[in-house]
Amino acid sequence: MSQCSCGCTSDGCLPNKEKKNIIIDFLYLDLSVCERCQDTKRNLDEAIRDVSAVLKAAGYDITVNKVQIDTKELAIKYELLSSPTIRINGEDIALAVKESPCEECGDLCGEDVDCRVWQYGGEEYTSPPKAMIINAILNAIFTDRPSRQVKEKYKLPQNLELFFDEGENH
Repeated sequence: MSQCSCGCTSDGCLPNKEKKNIIIDFLYLDLSVCERCQDTKRNLDEAIRDVSAVLKAAGYDITVNKVQIDTKELAIKYELLSSPTIRINGEDIALAVKESPCEECGDLCGEDVDCRVWQYGGEEYTSPPKAMIINAILNAIFTDRPSRQVKEKYKLPQNLELFFDEGENH
């Protein structure tokens, strides 16, 4: 085997092919108390670990941004609709935002707070199953389709407004 211009010795090397990047954003309110955020982080980490070899072989680099949304300003900057959120190349992996009461986040701010629930395979989960995350990653890079989300002017959801207002008072 001869070495190509990129330095590899693989017969399958495509030296003129640029690396493609997949950007995964994990937005969350709290990892110290909120079980939904903790479980989502764990499932995301496992999903990335499981697909990283396939993505690398397909010419993709993965960038993961884990952002704690701990102020109203950050929520607005990242246009957070619900916590936790996973976006792949800017697209939320959930088709719709659905929430249910989250005891841990309510305890954080002293009020009732709703956090995201995830729908996958006809079931509802308080954190996205690893399979859901893997499918979303693979669909985002191997399916050629236009963005499914229509961008509307962002307004901080009332639930998050309450979370940050009450959090500031405690």
